[in-house]
Amino acid sequence: MSSIFKLGRDKGKRNAHWYFEYQDHRGKKRMKKGFTDKGLTQQLAGKMEMESRQRRLGLIDAELEEQAERRKDGLQEHLKAYRSSLLAKKNTEKHVKLTLGRIERIIKGCRLATLGDLDLGPVEVFMAELREKENLGHRTYNHYLQAIDGFCNWLVNRRKLDRNPVAGIPRLNAETDVRHPRRALSSVEFAKLVQSAVESDVKVQGYSGEQRARIYMLSYMTGLRRGEIASLTPSSFALDASQPTVTVQAGASKHRRKDILPLHNDLVPMIRQWIDGLAKDEPLFPKLAKRKAWLMVKKDLKRVGIPYQTDEGIADFHAAGRHSHITELLRNGASLVEVKELARHSDVRMTMKYSHIGLNDQAKALKSLPLPCQDIVRKPAFVACPDKSSPVTQSDKQASGVENVTPAHMAACDTSSHKTTPPDSDGVKWRRRESNPRPVISLRKPLRV
Repeated sequence: MSSIFKLGRDKGKRNAHWYFEYQDHRGKKRMKKGFTDKGLTQQLAGKMEMESRQRRLGLIDAELEEQAERRKDGLQEHLKAYRSSLLAKKNTEKHVKLTLGRIERIIKGCRLATLGDLDLGPVEVFMAELREKENLGHRTYNHYLQAIDGFCNWLVNRRKLDRNPVAGIPRLNAETDVRHPRRALSSVEFAKLVQSAVESDVKVQGYSGEQRARIYMLSYMTGLRRGEIASLTPSSFALDASQPTVTVQAGASKHRRKDILPLHNDLVPMIRQWIDGLAKDEPLFPKLAKRKAWLMVKKDLKRVGIPYQTDEGIADFHAAGRHSHITELLRNGASLVEVKELARHSDVRMTMKYSHIGLNDQAKALKSLPLPCQDIVRKPAFVACPDKSSPVTQSDKQASGVENVTPAHMAACDTSSHKTTPPDSDGVKWRRRESNPRPVISLRKPLRV
């Protein structure tokens, strides 16, 4: 029997609430607030005890009840917890803000309030309308679905939901709708870009021409991304090692892993000069991660007459540096496996997306293909039979190495000396009869006996 009582601070008060204690289906003691009327509180306590007993006996599915109760929870509180979880995994503040913004937009657009409101149908309809209204690219559309899908999976892992309610919405093929295709710069174009920055006396995004040229060189020679270059300090380089290297810490790397990359020998003396006088932990290019690096490249390209955008794509900072780095490695003989490791890609298919091998590169590669069996190919016997309309001249015979004699391959093709039977000769008629025999019909009358 549950006990009915008032709290110590409420004793002597007529309108104070009664409380009661009972054991739940797991055997744990629970205290619950009742009513100001003692009799009603006793009835509630009895009801709670009866339900606990039925759950223990299996007459009521406690798990289903708990799930139904959890589905009444508000979404906003769980979003705050999800934000803390993303930050704990060392995601950048920018990534967390972008992810939560997409989730909140879906929640607001579908008018979702509780966990129970999360459902595939409303989310799919809202995303289809949003895609049509704002002309979303396939990649952006997939990012929205990825954000809400990740949030629901987190709720399942936290045992707030028994399943992911939005699982199953199909993703779109991002390869068929590339909104911002990029193009790599050739080595000549990149040299002009660096020269343009060096000769410029105008600051762009807070960087002088000399600083911009250094940023371009680091990006092109190492393949590092803008955020990774922004994280570099003098302590990031090991210039005195037998193989000089640069280290990108896990916090700045895109895949959140510490990376150690070799440095080009020609880049080492430049870096020595750049870090001279800097403190050990002082960034080489302060605030680069928040600058519009594409604008720097666009203005420096314009100064030397190189188009920023062509039919192949745009030449923004990522394209001029990382895309050009990967493409030039392949053009100069590096294997695809080596380039994949230098680019720090988990899949070689991603590396292929960064390689811009055009028709001229293909033709150059084709020229390096040796002609097999050259001694056989160059013999006259390998030459096709000449046409009767173009008879063999004396110069042709001399070129073939045989004079006054018809070459064997030409003689074999020459049918002028062959004897042929006239079309209506007896021989032709005989062969025709042999190939199409006819039944013999006797015209003689039968003999009379």
